[in-house]
Amino acid sequence: MIGLDVIGIRLVSPEDPPVLLLQEEGGTRCLPVWIGTQEAAAIASALEGELPARPMTHDLLAALLVMIRPEGGEVLITGIEEGVYQARLQLGDVSIDARPSDCVAAALRLEWPIRCPRELMDQVGVEVSEGAPDEVEAFKAFLDSVNADDFEDENP
Repeated sequence: MIGLDVIGIRLVSPEDPPVLLLQEEGGTRCLPVWIGTQEAAAIASALEGELPARPMTHDLLAALLVMIRPEGGEVLITGIEEGVYQARLQLGDVSIDARPSDCVAAALRLEWPIRCPRELMDQVGVEVSEGAPDEVEAFKAFLDSVNADDFEDENP
C-alpha cells in the first residue's frame, strides 16, 4: 500500500462533476476521482480548516468514528470496478465499504491516513509534476478529455 495526499478538488467545467486529486506520497502520480458536489464541498471545507456552526454529515461521521475507534483508523482506496473507485474505512479489524469521497472527507477531519494498493496507482495513476506549468496544463487538458468511464477495469 502507498500513502496518498489530498491535493485538492478541481473543476474541469461547470457542467462536469468535481475531481478529487489524490497524489502518491513522495511521488508525482495522482488518482483522479470524480465525486459529487456535496462531497467536494465537504472535502474543500476540511482542507480549508473551516468549522461549521453546526456539524455537517461528515463531521457527524467523524465524531461517530472517534467514538467507535478512539485509537484511529485509515482509509483504503481499494480498487476500481467499471470506472467506479471502491474504498473502505478500516477500523482495526473492522472494514466498512464506503464511497471514496465520504472516506476522504472523514479522513481529513480525523487526520487519518489514506492509502491505495501500488497496483491501482500503476493501473490508473496519472503522472503530474509539481511546478512544471506545461505539465500542469497537460494534466488539465487530460481532465478535459476523459470521463470516469475511461478508467474501467480492463481485467474484470
